[in-house]
Amino acid sequence: MDSLSFSGPAQLLKPAGEAFGGHYYCLRDSKCGMHSLKHYDWLPYPWHLFSLENIWHNALRCLMGGRREQVVVLIMSCLLFQVFEFLAQCLATFLNGLNINKKYFPLGFCFPFPCEHHSLTQCKLVKFTKDCRWPGVEGRDVTQLLQMAINQYCKIEVLAVVNDTVGILLSSKPDREPCDIGLLIDAGTNCCYMEEKQRMACLEESEGRVCVNMELGFLGNAGELDDLLTEFDLLMDKQTMDPGKCRFEKMISSMYYCETVRVILANLAEKGELFNGVLTPSLLAKGKLMLEKVGLAKTKSFLFRLGLVASNQDCFHVQQICQAVFIRSANLCAAGLAAVLTHIRTSKGLSELKTSVAVDGDLVSDVSSLSRYGEMLQQTLTLLTPECTTKFVLSEGGSILGAARVAAVTMRLRNQRQGVAQVLAPFQLSMVDLERLRNLMRQEMEKGLSKVTNNQASVRMLPTFVCHLPDGSEEGDFLALDLGGTNFRVLLVQVKRQQEGGIHMINEIYNIPTEITQSTALFDHIVKCIVEFQTKYNMLGSILPLGFTFSFPCKQISLDKGILLRWTKGFSASGTVGEDVVNLLREAIKRQKVNVVALVNDTVGTMMACAYADPKCEVGLIVGTGSNACYMEEMRNVETVEGDEGRMCINMEWGAFGDDGVIDHYITSFDNRVDKESLNAGQQRYEKLISGMYLGEIVRYILLELVSHKAVFKGKDSSVLQTKNIIPTKFLTQIEDQSLYNIRDILEDIGLKISLEDAEVVKEVCHAVTSRAAKLCAAGIAAVVEKIRENKHMTKLEVTVGVDGTLYKMHPFFSKKLHETVALLAPNCNVKFLLSEDGSGKGAALIAAVACHTKAPQ
Repeated sequence: MDSLSFSGPAQLLKPAGEAFGGHYYCLRDSKCGMHSLKHYDWLPYPWHLFSLENIWHNALRCLMGGRREQVVVLIMSCLLFQVFEFLAQCLATFLNGLNINKKYFPLGFCFPFPCEHHSLTQCKLVKFTKDCRWPGVEGRDVTQLLQMAINQYCKIEVLAVVNDTVGILLSSKPDREPCDIGLLIDAGTNCCYMEEKQRMACLEESEGRVCVNMELGFLGNAGELDDLLTEFDLLMDKQTMDPGKCRFEKMISSMYYCETVRVILANLAEKGELFNGVLTPSLLAKGKLMLEKVGLAKTKSFLFRLGLVASNQDCFHVQQICQAVFIRSANLCAAGLAAVLTHIRTSKGLSELKTSVAVDGDLVSDVSSLSRYGEMLQQTLTLLTPECTTKFVLSEGGSILGAARVAAVTMRLRNQRQGVAQVLAPFQLSMVDLERLRNLMRQEMEKGLSKVTNNQASVRMLPTFVCHLPDGSEEGDFLALDLGGTNFRVLLVQVKRQQEGGIHMINEIYNIPTEITQSTALFDHIVKCIVEFQTKYNMLGSILPLGFTFSFPCKQISLDKGILLRWTKGFSASGTVGEDVVNLLREAIKRQKVNVVALVNDTVGTMMACAYADPKCEVGLIVGTGSNACYMEEMRNVETVEGDEGRMCINMEWGAFGDDGVIDHYITSFDNRVDKESLNAGQQRYEKLISGMYLGEIVRYILLELVSHKAVFKGKDSSVLQTKNIIPTKFLTQIEDQSLYNIRDILEDIGLKISLEDAEVVKEVCHAVTSRAAKLCAAGIAAVVEKIRENKHMTKLEVTVGVDGTLYKMHPFFSKKLHETVALLAPNCNVKFLLSEDGSGKGAALIAAVACHTKAPQ
C-alpha cells in the first residue's frame, strides 16, 4: 500500500531561527496498522523543500522545509485559495520528480491547528493559533479545501487530517513503548490521550477507544489562570495576534517562552537594571530571540550578536531569567499532564497507573534537553500524582509519521471494509427481493393446497385436522408429550375455565441419547419416560387424553393419525418413515392407560397456546433450531381434504420451501456449503437460511472466506474455524448484543485470538446473517397474513402470530427486524406477535382438550 503524508505550513513556523536545522527520519520496511506495528529501521534524512521517504510498502511522505523567511513570507502573503493551491502545486511538483509508475496516492495531512472533527476527513478549522492567519479559512472544512486544490493537479486522496499532537502519539512504537498520551511542547503546547468511547457523550459509538485532542493551550481563556499571570505575560500577550487567548500555551510554549524572556529583558533594561539601561532594536522587535543552551561565556557572545553589551552580572541575570521561565514552563506543563494522568487512572478504577508519554517539540527535541525538561516534569509529576509512574518517550518520527500511519491504517481498513462488504453483499436483500420471495411463497402455498399440484409443491401445506381454536371453556386433565429435539418433555396439563384460573402445568425433561434417535427403540424410550413421569406424580392407573407434539414433517390423515414423511434435526430412527406416528406410540404404550387423541406439530401447538390468550391468533411460527409456520385456512381452499365448511389449521412445513430450486436466487455459496455438509443435503433449503441450527455454520464459512481475502484475523487461517459447529447460534445471540471487548472474550473462549477490528467484522457478519434470516422469515409470514386477509375479503386485517423458538426469544434484534419487515411487506395487515409460553406442551394439551370438548355431548 502506498500513501502520502504531508506536513502543512505550520510545521515550518518555528520560532526565530534563520533556517531549519537538524534531521528528519524516514521509515523503511514495516507493516502498516496501529495494532500491528513491528520493528522499524530508521535512517537520518536531511531537510529539503520536498523529500521522498519510504513508509509501509513504498508509501510516500512529503516534507516541506527550507529557509523560514522564504516559505513563511510566501504562505503568509497568500489568500485562502492560494494557500491550498500552493500546497497542491508543491505535491504535484514533488510527485513529478519521482520515477514511480503509480497514479494514485492516499494522503495524511498534519494540520496543527484546532479543528472540529466529524471524521478523519471532515474537520472544520475552529481557530488559528501561534500567530498564524489565513484569511477566510476559519470555519471551513480543511480537508475539502485541500482536496479541491489537489484535484486540479494530481490524483491524491486526503484520507486523514491529523493534529500534530495526535500525530506524535501515533508515531510511538507500540511494540516497544506503547503510549496512551501524546505531549507537544513546541511553538504551541498541546496534549492528547486515548479515551474510552463510552465516556465520550458526543460519540454515537460506545465501543473501543478514541484519541482525544485536548487543545490544552486554550486553558485560561475564561480567566482560570489569571492569578498565575505576571506583568510580563500581559505585556507579551498584547503583542500577539490573539491577546487574551491561549493563556496556558503562552506560558509554556517555546514561541512564547522566548518572547516572554525578551519582554522581561527589555523591561529591565528600560528600568536601567540590565545592560546599563541600553535598549536595542533586537529587544524591541518580536522574533529576535531563539532558545539556546549556553554557558556564561557563550551567553555574553550571544547577547553581543543582539547588539547588547553585557557584563558578567548581566549574563548571570539573563541566565536566571531564562531558567525561571524555563522551570515555570515545565511545572505548568507537568500540572496539565498530571490532570490527564489522574483522569486516566481514576476512569480505569486503578489505584496505581503506569504509562508512557510520547513527547516532541523544541523544548524536548534533543536528548540533553529532554533530560533536563523531563527531569523537571518528572519531579513535579511525582509530587502531583504519586500514584502514577510515567515514562517519557521522545518521538523519533514526529507528528508527520503519525499522519502517515493514520493514512496507511485508514487505507488498510477501507480495503478491509470493501472486502467484507463484497463478501456480505449477497446477504443484503432489497424490498424487490423480499416482495418477490413473498410472492413465490404465496404461489407455493396455492400449489400445496391444490389437490392437483400438491405432490409437486415444495411447501406441502399439510392438513392438521385441528378445526377449532380454544374458546376458554375447555377443562380437564391432559398429558402432553413434546418431541422436537434431543430433549423430550412429558407434561401434565390441568385446564380450567379462564375465570377459574386457566392452565396449570407440571413437566419433566428427559434426555434422548443420540443412539436412541437413530434406532428402533425411540418410541420404547418415550414410553419409559411416560411411566417414570406417572410414577413420580402418582398417576399410574389414571386414564388421561394425550396430545403428542411431534416436530417432524407428517402427512396427517386425521387428528390422531399422521404418516411420518421424513426425519429432520439429526433424527433417523429406523423403520418409522412412512408409518403412522400415533400408531407407533400406541403400540409402545398399549399396556398403559393412556389414550392418544391428538398428534400435534409444535407450530400448531404454539398457535393454540397463544389463541387461548388472544382469540385473534390465527398463525403459528417457530424460529428456533428449525423453522415452520401454520395458520387457519378456509376449508373451501383445502382441496386435499373433503368438505367446504369451516376452517382447518394447515401445517405449512415451509422449511422445504425452495427444495425445487425456486429460491436459488437467494441462496449463497455459503448456504450451499452448509447444505452440502448437512445430514439432509438438498432438503429444507428455506429452513437452512433461517433457523438457528444453521446460522452459526453460515457465519463460520463466511469468516473462512474473509480469512482467505486477508480481511480478518490478519489473513491467518485459524484451525479453529475448520471445526464444524464451532460457532453455535447462541454465540450469534451473544455477539450481536455485546461490546467489542466482550466479543473478543467470547471468541477467545473457543480458541480464536482476535483484535478489536476483527471483533467488529465478526459482529457485522453475524448481523448480516441474522438480519437476512429475519427478513426471509418475514417474507413468509407476509405471504400467510395476506392470504388470510384475502380469504376474509377484508381491506384491513388485524391478526396475531403466536411465536416460539430460541432464535426469536433470545436474539437481541431478530424479532425487531422480523416485525419491521412484515409491516413493510404486508401493509394492509396489522400484525401482532405474541410470544408463546410453552406452546408445544400447552398447545398439545389444548388441542386434546378442544377435541374432547367438541366430541362431548352438548
